[in-house]
Amino acid sequence: MAKPLLPDDLWHIIEPLLPPERPKPYGRKPLPNRKALAGILFVLKTGIPWEYLPQEMGCGCGMTCWRRLRDWQQAGVWDRVLQVLLDHLGHEGRIDWSRVSIDAGTVRAKGGGEKTGRNPTDRGKLGSKHHLIVDRNGIPLAPPMLTPANQHDSVPLPDVLDSIQPIRQRRGRRRRRPAKLHADKAYDHRRCRAACRVRSIVPRIARRGIESPTKLGRFRWVVERSLAWLHNFRRLMVRYERRADIHQAFLTLAAILICWSFL
Repeated sequence: MAKPLLPDDLWHIIEPLLPPERPKPYGRKPLPNRKALAGILFVLKTGIPWEYLPQEMGCGCGMTCWRRLRDWQQAGVWDRVLQVLLDHLGHEGRIDWSRVSIDAGTVRAKGGGEKTGRNPTDRGKLGSKHHLIVDRNGIPLAPPMLTPANQHDSVPLPDVLDSIQPIRQRRGRRRRRPAKLHADKAYDHRRCRAACRVRSIVPRIARRGIESPTKLGRFRWVVERSLAWLHNFRRLMVRYERRADIHQAFLTLAAILICWSFL
């Protein structure tokens, strides 16, 4: 039996966070938000162009779904939905703060656009990077960050750490700082360790030429698995959006679906 694109339980969480629909004094009735969101999820999972969105699904035209995605991104809907899911996971004790892992994955940007750069590992072709930070179980703790492909992995580390918003806990106050940070040799820089220590985080970063990949890799595999989950959404395997905000909306929506799978 086929899985629903938008489960009822997830829709009940998202629906109150959507801005109210604008009434039209004349003309056709606006497309219901749930159908528009189903069309957006179909594009995210299959990677098809907007104009090829099947009319048989009842999701309206692709441009209508694109506008809803843009408007909801500008209204901060996706960040709020992700925060609500993280609060649910934190309240149930699903988030393990004992260690977190960070890594980045590169995707090709065929059409160029904002936050793209020449990828030195792909013969100088345009691309972007997705930076992800996860807990010990592989749960994304913040929306994936988008940067150009020619920017080093270690540069946005402080911003990625600060992107974690306070998350509800089963007991006590909200929490946003983990105990340890695990990272590969790309983050083997003094500024990365200093950024961790100033935030009271113990850096466990592999040292170039000293530690083998298997020593700390037994803890970092969870972030590589989560990046693989992220890029299983076909719309994220290759970047087609020239606008950074549209691609960022897809990234956050994919993180929402990953967190939902843990719930």
